[in-house]
Amino acid sequence: MPVTLNPYLNFKDSAREALEFYHSVFGGELTVSTFADFQSAQDPSENDLVMHGQLDGAAGLTIMAADTPKHMEYREPAGFSVSLSGDDDATLRGYWDKLADGGTIVQPLEVAPWGDAFGMLTDRYGITWLVNISGAAA
Repeated sequence: MPVTLNPYLNFKDSAREALEFYHSVFGGELTVSTFADFQSAQDPSENDLVMHGQLDGAAGLTIMAADTPKHMEYREPAGFSVSLSGDDDATLRGYWDKLADGGTIVQPLEVAPWGDAFGMLTDRYGITWLVNISGAAA
């Protein structure tokens, strides 16, 4: 069995909303389990929060996410980026456009010194994305 590396994103009370947003970006199948589903909430107000969510995107992408319960320390996303790369210009530009909606462009998606189109943005949930399109024209 091959080893798979997937981003597992943690949120403070917005994992479901973020996963639904990523589902609108990447398509595929979204499954969400709450703390109540596993009788795991230490505080009844957290019953409907996401204990585990997984998006298996249409292009083979997988993103997992959860809400951080009150008894655990939550840290804002920092020190990492999620990278999307390949040579499918239309698909990657489509992801870029959707992820940018409500987010902040850090580096516009344009031809970089190495000849690929490259851009960086922080989406509306604070996650930084890098997009690199091999051999693409701006």
